[in-house]
Amino acid sequence: MNRDEIVAELFRLQDKKYAAFQAKLIPTVEAERIIGVRTPELRSFAKRIFKDGDTVLFLECLPHQYFDENQLHAFVISLEKDFNKCIAKVEAFLPFIDNWATCDQLSPKAFKKEPEKLLPYIYTWIRSDKVYTVRFAIGMLMEHFLGERFHSKYADMVAAVRSDEYYINMMVAWYFATALAKQYASILPYLEGKKLDDWTHNKTIQKSVESNRISDEQKAYLKTLKICRFSGC
Repeated sequence: MNRDEIVAELFRLQDKKYAAFQAKLIPTVEAERIIGVRTPELRSFAKRIFKDGDTVLFLECLPHQYFDENQLHAFVISLEKDFNKCIAKVEAFLPFIDNWATCDQLSPKAFKKEPEKLLPYIYTWIRSDKVYTVRFAIGMLMEHFLGERFHSKYADMVAAVRSDEYYINMMVAWYFATALAKQYASILPYLEGKKLDDWTHNKTIQKSVESNRISDEQKAYLKTLKICRFSGC
């Protein structure tokens, strides 16, 4: 299918109320660029065109005009099982991602099978000047390297990120909150040693305290680590 055919199908699947809802959640995307296709419909559409081998023209048509095209693009790439083909498609797409939702929903199956091959790319992405490329790098470390593959050097990489961008700092906080749930003893020193900027430090604690994966005892201690820069806080 070419791009025009795909956009026509997206408009056929449009839900205008859902589009209005999404526009409130994704402020970096203009409302007129959101068609309003629900995620299950997008996933189903992605599977259909991927199975038909009918995605080449669409994937090459960057940048996309609509948010829903970006979502569809992410879902199509995520279906690719060959690592080399997948990484090439990801690298081509990353510079054009302009919102947190598309970034976070890009989760390739190929990376789950061979995560070690992903590391050299993560090292490059996390140093990018593109907001969502950095966010994606942190997301991949969170998704693939917080379990049995965890090493403190990965947490060091994330802790070293310094940015004024909200969507990067939120991902850093999300990473460390998740890491506390999975590797509490190894991650706690990052908060005790104040290795994050103040906002991200406190946001990590907030997200951890809200988590049901952190014990009440751990939450109580984490609250004592909050950074307070003014009296009475």
